[in-house]
Amino acid sequence: MPSPSIRAQRLTLALIVAVYLILAILYAVKTPAWQVPDEPAHYNYIAAVAGGALPVLQPGDYDAAYLETLKAERFPPNLPVTSVRYESWQPPLYYLLAAPIFLAWNGSLPAVRLFTLLVGAGVVVLTWRLARLLFPAAPGPALTAAGFVAALPQHTAMMAAANNDALAEVVMALGVLLCLQRVLAEDTNEGRWWPLGVVLGVAFLTKLSTYPLAGLAGFALLLVARRARRPLPTLLRRGAEVLAPALAFGGVWWGRNLVVYGGFDFLGMRRHDAVVQGQLRTSEALAHWGVPDYLQRFFQTTFQSFWGMFGWMGVVMDQRVYLALLVFTLGLVVGLAGAVLVRRRSGAALNLPRRDALAFCAAVVLLAGAVYLYYNLTFVQFQGRYLYPALPLIALGAALALRQWAEWALRLVRLGGERLRAAALWLLPLAPIALLALLAVFALYRFILPQLALP
Repeated sequence: MPSPSIRAQRLTLALIVAVYLILAILYAVKTPAWQVPDEPAHYNYIAAVAGGALPVLQPGDYDAAYLETLKAERFPPNLPVTSVRYESWQPPLYYLLAAPIFLAWNGSLPAVRLFTLLVGAGVVVLTWRLARLLFPAAPGPALTAAGFVAALPQHTAMMAAANNDALAEVVMALGVLLCLQRVLAEDTNEGRWWPLGVVLGVAFLTKLSTYPLAGLAGFALLLVARRARRPLPTLLRRGAEVLAPALAFGGVWWGRNLVVYGGFDFLGMRRHDAVVQGQLRTSEALAHWGVPDYLQRFFQTTFQSFWGMFGWMGVVMDQRVYLALLVFTLGLVVGLAGAVLVRRRSGAALNLPRRDALAFCAAVVLLAGAVYLYYNLTFVQFQGRYLYPALPLIALGAALALRQWAEWALRLVRLGGERLRAAALWLLPLAPIALLALLAVFALYRFILPQLALP
């Protein structure tokens, strides 16, 4: 079937980015101040950097009782948030980039939010680019995947807030893209690896959720070295090319932490765990709820918060919305399974680089899930957004599933002309994406604003 023209693809991508910007700007402007998880702490970090110093996490920066009071009273103006500083242990890059915006607009929270959502637009574009790399002959899934990222309500809410999630996702997506470019290269000597090392170094300065990129880079090195004539020398040479810039970037931050926090606390995590007292721990939750109730809460809250659970995880949508999203999710699972089966039955063989690329993609998703489970070993962190480091590939899976459903639908409908069928196969998967975008708007006006606005 003929593919849409390059011009049509670019116009569609531009429209998807424009939809993302409209949705994110609505959320940035309309969402009441501080009503996104951890936003006051991120904002105060930016304020400290704008004042000329990197903050140091100290006892008292996390007051669980006061934070609960702030949330219960919807962050009224008479209760200051200046003491909420428990994100001060985070790597500094996002805050260094946001500080000039803070200074230029006199500490305006909406200005910082707008800066963050502009960074988040990079996730949409990189998702498209990553999908085009994996499926160069099928532009439709790449656009659908980009649309999924752009329209996902919870993702929109997080991109439109003062936090380091947007930059972390951009860095992670760029790192995965560079890994896949090297894995897909037919010639193991093709291309340089140092750009991946630079991105990995930037990841070390961005957020702890991007640190798994180091393991993914190592896996990509192993996959490529396995295909080389001299595997061990190739692995060592390419590994050094990645590690040199990565450790140069990360070492500066880790050295600072060793000086500030002492011991071997080069990430600041020990200080974080000591300061964050009062946060519900997994052991306490298991003892109080029991295993069945814990698992039920884990799966339900993870599912709901992946799609949309707003504010500080206190604003839920109507259960009928989650039921519809559950049906949609099950449909995506069936569609993706169908796409895999169709591919196998076609007998089309994949060369070794493409098989390695699929293994790498699976590793990205599995690692994101493993990290999410690891977070929940110590603290109760049932937040589906912690799976977003793998969102571009999750979105691509959704896009392939929707394309498969479109193919099944077209078998039931007789359309005249190859071009008409090709256009339908390209556009039909975008229809659910449009519904997701409408859900994002509906959620903002129907659930978020009525429940979070000050009385």
